[in-house]
Amino acid sequence: MRHTFMIAAALAIVAFPAGAHPVFAQPEARAGDYWVGELRVGHGCNGSATTSIRVEVPEALIVARPQAKPGWIVTIEHASLASPVAGEGGRMLTERVSAVTWTGRLPDNQFDTFGLAAKLPQQTGELTFNILQTCEQGEVSWSESAGPDGHRPAHPPARLRVSPPADHAHH
Repeated sequence: MRHTFMIAAALAIVAFPAGAHPVFAQPEARAGDYWVGELRVGHGCNGSATTSIRVEVPEALIVARPQAKPGWIVTIEHASLASPVAGEGGRMLTERVSAVTWTGRLPDNQFDTFGLAAKLPQQTGELTFNILQTCEQGEVSWSESAGPDGHRPAHPPARLRVSPPADHAHH
């Protein structure tokens, strides 16, 4: 048992190198499906503990639900929709979740996950989740896109690939 724990701990360290950016553990899902994503945060800000994680929810997601996290406060922001849309159970929705913020404390030398659940759109493509990581000293905006020269950004957003729906004709 102890051997298994040590292997898991070593794999966690390898999975989150010092320069790692927040990523989803499930970076791809099918269009139209319900998706549960775990945002992995692997470190603080230059040695400083993380005190909040704010995730901007892409406009294509009308409903997003954060996972409660013991010891953290969850705040949900909303934005008005241009026109009402039918939600779960046929209820008409006039606003969408625009951002979720978890406020707590995550030491720099530890990692954690922050969960979101959402109904994915029917359209395929990539959804971008800009993240603001606030620390005891400083903050990092994980929202940079690749420049025109094609270089990888230092602080990229988390991304979710929405792939075509499964072919149910063969089941």
